[in-house]
Amino acid sequence: MPLVAHTPLPSLERLSQQHNQEVLSLDQALKQDIRELHIGFLNMMPDSAFKVTELQFLRLVGSSNKIVQFYIHPCTVPDPRRSPEIQVYIDEHYTSFDELKKDGLDALIITGTNPTNPNLEDEPFWEELRKIIAWSKANVTSTLASCLSTHAIVQAVSRVERKPLSNKRWGVYEHRVENSIHPLLHDINTRFDVPHSRMNDVSRAQLEVAGYKTLVYGRDGGVHLAVSPDQFRLVFLQGHPEYDRISLLKEYKREIMRFIDGERDDYPPHPENYFGRKAKKIVDYYQELVYAALEQDNPVPEFPEKELEPWLDNTWRDTGRAFFNNWLGLVYQLTDVDRKIPFPPDIDPNDPLGLNAAEHT
Repeated sequence: MPLVAHTPLPSLERLSQQHNQEVLSLDQALKQDIRELHIGFLNMMPDSAFKVTELQFLRLVGSSNKIVQFYIHPCTVPDPRRSPEIQVYIDEHYTSFDELKKDGLDALIITGTNPTNPNLEDEPFWEELRKIIAWSKANVTSTLASCLSTHAIVQAVSRVERKPLSNKRWGVYEHRVENSIHPLLHDINTRFDVPHSRMNDVSRAQLEVAGYKTLVYGRDGGVHLAVSPDQFRLVFLQGHPEYDRISLLKEYKREIMRFIDGERDDYPPHPENYFGRKAKKIVDYYQELVYAALEQDNPVPEFPEKELEPWLDNTWRDTGRAFFNNWLGLVYQLTDVDRKIPFPPDIDPNDPLGLNAAEHT
């Protein structure tokens, strides 16, 4: 499913030039007799991860089976905390939600963000996000929510409130498929890894009491993938299949810098199940160097990022690609050709996959 460079979004050029991914120019796309899909991308990430998260999700979309052209429409919610650089980037490359509503969407992806309040309803993005969720439920074939946006949507729609974890769930965790016949999981390994990085959790029990269905679960990672009662209109991820091989390394480095700068009291633990034997030796030795430098009031040595990278593994990307391929393939099959209409007349919006009817026959 090639992406179409219908706007000068820098991530599209990076995918083409640096990641060898197929991206069609608008002229090329208009000459092909292939159906297009219009995907909204609501990016709520903080400045430090704003552009890289955009690139990660676009890569997953663009690596899907090439049976359709994808027009990605990035948008965000107003945030007065944005840096001038990121705000200029948004003004230049992002569209408004009002424009998306006017033109319509076939599907919507909503990223997570870093909340600053215990109660999500106190966050500055809450009211705008709640409006977007309400609109997408009525007008979009399927909305895919990631991490914090999963927590926000289940709270806004079903009053299911996330709960703080005793320790941050941070690392790479093994998960198992709970419902192998669901088409979102077609040809996906029954057991696979997923990165997680969060301080809060919505449990399987909370979701299922509210009528949601858990599709992928891990003993240590918890719910990774769940769906709304209709089994497709809302798709929830608590893990991060979009992460790069070095994403957790970047987070680990950031937390070490916060410790060095006195912004956290404890030296950060390793992300769980992420560092192998060689990588552990490198990061543990660096920790000793940091303690020694701080004790003697000497400059702290540079974090050994380049030395670590060859010893890190990505054990989740293929499964993430397969899932996105399934999700987008189902959107392609189910959505109306008019992107302002979620379904054609023969599709039941309350059971678009026909799974609920099948369960009762």
